[in-house]
Amino acid sequence: MIRLGLTGSIAMGKTTAAELLRQQGVPVHDSDAVVHRLLASGGEAVEPVLALFPDADDGQGGVNRKIVGAQVFHDEDKRRQLEAIIHPLVRHDRESWADLMDDEDHPMIVYDIPLLFETGAQNYCDYVVVISAPEWLQKTRALGRPGMTTDRLDDILAAQISDAEKCHLADYVIPSGFGLSVSKWYIARMVKDILLRGKTDA
Repeated sequence: MIRLGLTGSIAMGKTTAAELLRQQGVPVHDSDAVVHRLLASGGEAVEPVLALFPDADDGQGGVNRKIVGAQVFHDEDKRRQLEAIIHPLVRHDRESWADLMDDEDHPMIVYDIPLLFETGAQNYCDYVVVISAPEWLQKTRALGRPGMTTDRLDDILAAQISDAEKCHLADYVIPSGFGLSVSKWYIARMVKDILLRGKTDA
């Protein structure tokens, strides 16, 4: 079973790309969705995260992610402590899911991981695809999101590897700035190419 890592900086179109991959019949594991589940009421990460951020209780048995996010962007030590809690849990969920997909004989699966290179997750992938768009379009998309400001966007980008470096490290780069039909064409071509190439030694 081939493992494809999907990543891209904020507002580059990664969510749309993941959906296009699903339309190609490729199962996608969404790391962001797992984090949301881990931090929601009953989630495995709630207790240790609230011990680290006691003021982030959402009052409903979960964690207020906005409060946590606002703190970790300006506190490197807290961010590393948070990652030490979250990342192993997400990795375990991903590996369990991959085992299930392997049992179901899927020829290819996708790991949708926003901080793929930053967390070293590329080492668990046979190939990596980066979704990219021009900087002006990325900023326009990002600043159109509720609650996003220029300062917050700068903080987010500062915590990520640059788009240029991600594209350099990737096996495939999908442009998302030319419309949905163009992205769909690139993704369909990539899936065919990967299935022809087969597994690597990753």
